[in-house]
Amino acid sequence: MILYHYFEKSKGPFKNLSDLSIDKAKEVLNKIKIEEEVFASRRFEGYLERRKELEQKARNIFISKGGEPIRQVPHYMVVEECEWLKTWYKKGDFIKITITHFDIKTLSFSYGDLFPTFSPKINDQKEYRQNVYTYEEIIPLIKKYGLPQHWNPNGEYGPERYIEVQVWCDISF
Repeated sequence: MILYHYFEKSKGPFKNLSDLSIDKAKEVLNKIKIEEEVFASRRFEGYLERRKELEQKARNIFISKGGEPIRQVPHYMVVEECEWLKTWYKKGDFIKITITHFDIKTLSFSYGDLFPTFSPKINDQKEYRQNVYTYEEIIPLIKKYGLPQHWNPNGEYGPERYIEVQVWCDISF
């Protein structure tokens, strides 16, 4: 399994708003909204607060399943390549890292982004809603449903566009 991390080439990889205080993260996000026409410039009011809430929820579920997070907040990657994520950036780039580079006890997975996974507005009764998974748990879901970027590349079949990986450790190359 190959994990991908997408980012703005000029800024570099693994720049994480969640590592900042809410006030500093709002400053950065507001600057993006003013200066850049990219995906992040369209974030809704309250995005950062909701993100912190979802990250804590994911972390708690992960720990309850035996996960061993090192970081308080995750870095984000996805399972396999997702062309759509390249469109989030003016000059998008990516890093790909084989999963064997990680201790899998520091990786949790959501079938889709954390936001729709835990959204109270999505009531489609899909079994992978409201949950994060360990590596051992995500494999059967991938076998059952496939990769969302293959069956839903344009988003017409729901909010799932990729399998998100919450990386609960620092990343070194």
